[in-house]
Amino acid sequence: MAHPSQLGFQDAASPVMEELLHFHDHALMIVFLISTLVLYIIVAMVSTKLTNMYILDSQEIEIIWTILPAIILILIALPSLRILYLMDEINNPHLTVKAIGHQCYWTYEYSDYQEFSFDSYMSPPKISAPGQFRLLEVDHRMVVPSEAPIRVMVTAEDVLHSWAVPALGVKMDAVPGRLNQAAFIASRPGVFYGQCSEICGANHSFMPIVVEAVPLKYFQDWSNLMLEDA
Repeated sequence: MAHPSQLGFQDAASPVMEELLHFHDHALMIVFLISTLVLYIIVAMVSTKLTNMYILDSQEIEIIWTILPAIILILIALPSLRILYLMDEINNPHLTVKAIGHQCYWTYEYSDYQEFSFDSYMSPPKISAPGQFRLLEVDHRMVVPSEAPIRVMVTAEDVLHSWAVPALGVKMDAVPGRLNQAAFIASRPGVFYGQCSEICGANHSFMPIVVEAVPLKYFQDWSNLMLEDA
């Protein structure tokens, strides 16, 4: 969960998000090194009164500043491509959940069960319980088992939406008439918050997403209780 004045990302709750954080740090260090080098060259060129004729016309320097950026781009591109393939990898999901975006709430259908679906609306701030987050809590959470591969099928019924949970490293557009899929593994039990990340109307700011990861035993008890209520 993000907190005020936070400068970094949220704590990773899935293996893919951990890889994204490592790649962010890797790319940021490269940017810092390039910025420092460029700043040093600018200061040196402005402050010095000496002129080196070999720098003004040097084929070796031109070769270096042509090859070096290409090497830097390769060092950034290869880890990026690796993570892209990891994000698209879906191997034998233990559970499939279909998330349907509406204006302005979400519907979750558990495809592995018959007639198991519910709507998830934002909890009104005036009746929120102590400790709940304003504009982020919902009346029905999407409950999944922790440490298990989960597939989320994302679509929309009316306009464009986006199902995003930053701590899990998941962000997938919900397009009417199209079925997109994403996958994640919650590496630990917990409650993870997200919001619709596509401007979808007047109440776009009031479409929170809450994913609750619980141990498998508690998930089975929850699913049995929900099926009995249905």
